[in-house]
Amino acid sequence: MARISGIDLPREKRVEIGLTYIFGIGLHTSQKLLERTGISADTRVRDLTDDEVNRLREVIDKEMRVEGDLRREISMNIKRLIDIGSYRGMRHRRGMPLRGQRTRTNARTRRGPRRAVGVRKKK
Repeated sequence: MARISGIDLPREKRVEIGLTYIFGIGLHTSQKLLERTGISADTRVRDLTDDEVNRLREVIDKEMRVEGDLRREISMNIKRLIDIGSYRGMRHRRGMPLRGQRTRTNARTRRGPRRAVGVRKKK
């Protein structure tokens, strides 16, 4: 079983796709890693030798920020924006879109489900 950066890679998938299960590694980065380590992208994770897994692990540990370190860095960046009171920080604090999207309609993913506004009857 291949375990890299604390993540168990799925055994049945190709290495190229399996590496993308690590937070911070996408398909393009995965392809570059495999090219750099000399591993074929077509091999399955279950067919990797211990030597190949170690080569991948070394390159990822030395040169990339993945998983916990990357998550921590991202959260610190957001916290910094909130602390300095920037526009983006305010939008993060309020839970609203921060890249210029419209909010009059749409934006449901960021704002959450609609809340019904009750209408009161006169007696």
